[in-house]
Parts: sequence; structure tokens; C-alpha cells
Amino acid sequence: MANVMKPARSPLTTAEIAALALSLAHLGSDPQATAARSGLRHAFEHMEIGDEVVSTTLATLTEPMPAAVADRARTIANAITAHLVVRLHYRDVSGRVTVRDVDPVTCMVHRDYWYLVGMCRLRGAIRAFRFDRIVATEPTFIPARPHRAGDFLPFQGRRAVQQGREAA
Repeated sequence: MANVMKPARSPLTTAEIAALALSLAHLGSDPQATAARSGLRHAFEHMEIGDEVVSTTLATLTEPMPAAVADRARTIANAITAHLVVRLHYRDVSGRVTVRDVDPVTCMVHRDYWYLVGMCRLRGAIRAFRFDRIVATEPTFIPARPHRAGDFLPFQGRRAVQQGREAA
């Protein structure tokens, strides 16, 4: 039997990892979702994880979300895919709840928390909304303004953003 050599591939981008993880996280804990999360963990095997922040983040990426958070995550994922504004009922760090229309750009994980990154129409600025502070989500039929995910992800650095622009 001959050995087959696979060509070297570049690692996944931050945006690709976030999209895959978001798709898997809200699936629950059935056997298929568990197998899919195991596959995502294998995608990380090539990475050298010496950093506690990275290690914690990767663990969060591969854990299922609680059911209520998963429901809200599905609404957010659908809004990102459909390029539609999502309406959030959001509890800030002080406990105040505001209703915000957001042009969703992407989702990301940092340490123990999932975030929706998008253009908040209430504040007129880029914001990151922690999933556990999102009280409710509502789909809308309002078209979202286009934004490049690479311009919103703080962990990619200047080089990744430049590569994203060159590819566009």
C-alpha cells in the first residue's frame, strides 16, 4: 500500500475558527455534535498552546453552550449568514438592559466567553457583546451594512488584516 502525502495547508484563520466553533457550539451535546467538536479540537492539534489565554479560549470553543444561550446564538448566526441586523436585549456590566440593533460581523471567543462583534447602531460604534449578557435576540429583516470581519478581530494582528484585504 502506497503512502499518500497531503499538501501542507495554512492554518485556519481566526474568522474561520469562530464560524466553525459557533456552528458547533449551539448544536447541543448529541453524538453528532460531540464528534464535530472533537474534529474541531483536532484542527487545533498543529497549534503550539503554551499560553493560558489561548488554552482557555480553545476549551471554550469546543464546549457546548447552555440551551438558552445556544438558542440566542442560532439567531445571531442566522443574522450573520443572512446579512441582517439582529436586535439584542443586552444587560451591561452594571445590570442595565438596553435594546440594540446590531450589524453583526462575526463571533469570537476569548477565554471563557463568546462574543458577538458588530456595529452597534445605538452607539454608532464597534462593540463586542458577551453572549451570557444577551438576554434575548430578535431577528429582523433590516439589511446589515457590510463590514469585513478582519477589521474587527483584535487577535489577528496587522498581518492577517492585510492578507484579508489582499484576498478581497
